[in-house]
Amino acid sequence: MSRRASPLHLSLLIVMLAAAGCSTGATGEQAAGNEIPAPIAVETGRALEQAITRYISVSGTLTAEEQAEVAAEVAGRIMATPIERGTAVRAGSTLVRVAAAEVEALAREAEANAAQIQARLGQPDDEGFDVERVPEVASARATSDLARTELERARTLHERLLVSRAEFDQRRAQAENAQRQYEAARNAAEQQRQALAAARARLALARKAVADTVVRAPFDGVVAERLVSVGDYVTRGTKIASVMRVHPLRVELTVPAQYIATIGVGQAVTLVVDAYPDRTFTGSVRYISPGVRADSRALVVEAAVPNETGVLKPGLFVTARIEQPSSTPAVLVRSDAVRTVGGTSRVFAVVGDHVEERIVTTGQAVGPLVEVTSGVAAGDVIAVSNLTQLADGSRVALAP
Repeated sequence: MSRRASPLHLSLLIVMLAAAGCSTGATGEQAAGNEIPAPIAVETGRALEQAITRYISVSGTLTAEEQAEVAAEVAGRIMATPIERGTAVRAGSTLVRVAAAEVEALAREAEANAAQIQARLGQPDDEGFDVERVPEVASARATSDLARTELERARTLHERLLVSRAEFDQRRAQAENAQRQYEAARNAAEQQRQALAAARARLALARKAVADTVVRAPFDGVVAERLVSVGDYVTRGTKIASVMRVHPLRVELTVPAQYIATIGVGQAVTLVVDAYPDRTFTGSVRYISPGVRADSRALVVEAAVPNETGVLKPGLFVTARIEQPSSTPAVLVRSDAVRTVGGTSRVFAVVGDHVEERIVTTGQAVGPLVEVTSGVAAGDVIAVSNLTQLADGSRVALAP
């Protein structure tokens, strides 16, 4: 016969089970509350101190080395336009041709006038001008010499009373008249000489007008724009094309006045263009303004940028760095160690088994490194991974 538990025994058993359950629950909660978080694995890098080349960061716009608005020198109708926008041209290359029939006729007329005057003077071009060799002058001189000789003979005969006073006076008048005619012939020859010079000047202008019917490129470059077409009538001064030299290019940079002492002709300039974000272009300072702009207190610096391949175009915006002549020490950390949020940069320095959050001021970038001007000292160990998981005081473990 089985033995049943009494009500008293059941009550004691329930109380003991409840006490055991409460004790177990309290121990679990205590363990959960005292659990220590696992350390965060991070990679680190050490802050270095080394000399770096300083530079001034400025911006500017590329412009052509030379740009000319080429205009017509003579009036006429356009007969040919062998160039288009973007055509590469050499100095002297034909841009357009203007009808030349009229100016050629004027040139032939000027040439004939000059030849006529020269024939009258009777002297070839390859000999120097001698007024005594002009036919009219030579004839007048001979007449004057003869009259003077007859006057001297008449003077001798008159002194011997072999000729009358009237005949002597007549010979003297003839000699004086012949001398005046000789001088007049010389003056006329000089006038003809000046007329020949004027005719030759007109001939030179006429020949230039003929040459100007072919409008040529003033320098090596590229046609930026063609402004006329075949059949257009142009006058003197009408713009027909725009030509620019694109090798090298110019870039005008505005440098703050405090850097005047560090800028010199020949300094290297590194340029970055948005159109080619993965490429770097180099140039050199070629011109420094003699004065500072009063409105901005800035110095205008011009650099020359080689452009043999023509990839750079006038008008592109560039960011330039002008290297400084000397190096200075700097504290550098890896750029991926700096986290910037809301304009504030910070790093996490590893101290023992935890990290310290430090607000830093960054300076110049040097490849994969960045300068830190405050907040970090040379030799500090800086976390470079898992930065988003870190906070001031976080425990860390160095990753292998």
